[in-house]
Amino acid sequence: MKSLKSLWDRLLFRDRGILPAGRLLVLFLIFSFGVTVLAAFSTMSWPWLFVVNGLFLLISLLDVWLAPKRKDLLFNREVPDELERGMTYAVQIDVANASAQVCHVRLIDGLPQSFRAPFPLKGTVKARGTSVLSYQVKAPVRGNYAADKLFIRYKSILGLWEKQMAVNIKQNVKVIPDLTETKQYLESPQRFLLYEGMKIRKQRAETGEFAQIRNYVVGDDPRKINWRQTAKWQEIMTNEYEPEHGKYVTILIDCGRMMGAELQKGNRLEKALEAALTTAAAVLKNGDYVAVLAFSKDITRFVPPAKGMNQLQKILQAIYNVNVEASEANYSAAINYLSATLKKRSLILLFSDIQTFLHEETALLYLKRLRRQHLFMMIGIEDETLLAAARQQPDSVKTATVKSIAQQQIHIKKREKTNWEKQGFSMVEAKEEHLASVAVSQYIRIMNEGLL
Repeated sequence: MKSLKSLWDRLLFRDRGILPAGRLLVLFLIFSFGVTVLAAFSTMSWPWLFVVNGLFLLISLLDVWLAPKRKDLLFNREVPDELERGMTYAVQIDVANASAQVCHVRLIDGLPQSFRAPFPLKGTVKARGTSVLSYQVKAPVRGNYAADKLFIRYKSILGLWEKQMAVNIKQNVKVIPDLTETKQYLESPQRFLLYEGMKIRKQRAETGEFAQIRNYVVGDDPRKINWRQTAKWQEIMTNEYEPEHGKYVTILIDCGRMMGAELQKGNRLEKALEAALTTAAAVLKNGDYVAVLAFSKDITRFVPPAKGMNQLQKILQAIYNVNVEASEANYSAAINYLSATLKKRSLILLFSDIQTFLHEETALLYLKRLRRQHLFMMIGIEDETLLAAARQQPDSVKTATVKSIAQQQIHIKKREKTNWEKQGFSMVEAKEEHLASVAVSQYIRIMNEGLL
């Protein structure tokens, strides 16, 4: 069984071996046909026919000697250590030929099966020269992966036989969440939020940290006019304040079963991770502290609160490979963990499925105690399937029934949300493509209004 498996591996572009190339097969068929025709019109016997064909194959083996030795070929892979999910990256394979013969190379990179890349790669390496083979790779699934072997087949300039080899080049590749929205916010916060219709405004009340004195413009609060500077410059001047820095924000990420629901791009957990990282970037850029907790049945990850942009990298490395678990989310365990961990008043942002959360009666009891010290807000993704079912035309009994049930579910959700909001627990739903901007907007609104 082991010998058969080894032979099968060699035929499947693996391990070591020598294989006939397509050119050899074509030439052999032509030669064999010619010899057979010649034997039919001569006195050549069948044993001699087999001997002549065998000599042809033996002579063709000289092509193996013309091909470079395996030790003469050196390979090196250049791949980024971190790949963002769903983004395309260039991978480069450097091939060095130390022999005096030209060789044609085909190779397959031993990437994880979830990676998307066009194989095999083809190229020609000159004698005592180098060549670069490159390809585009896309990783659709987050995680920590190992890229180890390169599987190579190469042949000489005659191209009759191919040598096969495998080279070990061990590298670890991390596939992290898509950081496109996070980068957009860090580059231009105002442009990022204006794209979604939200404008960053300084807080209206005369609270927080003094920022600057500037000229009064229409719409400013008259109570903030600086009369001393107005008399000095003979122009109406006003004080500008900004929210106090050093506030605490804790981001909760639900990794339970319902977060595995598929969306147009990825699932709910993927969008929650991207929105959480963008929100964390906004919090840290504003000079506040941020902590992150991922949970399902148990606590999966926890990053203690800290400020500074280095904290964003710590958060990314802690949560980049969290996955949806088959169990239901244990909100009570997460809330109890926060109650014991958080010592200072904090804004708690929970990314979860609102429909599931509304039916957690025990969570309400724990949240009431948590709310005595902290401010709580939940952010979820709209159920497009439910909304589409509620909007469809009832042109048959079946669609009318589905529409009625969908509208009933929407009504129940609104009623439960209203009950929670009356007790001081805010809940916001957003479209999947707007989740990050809505989360950042809510954080800015809370800071500007001085609610924390």
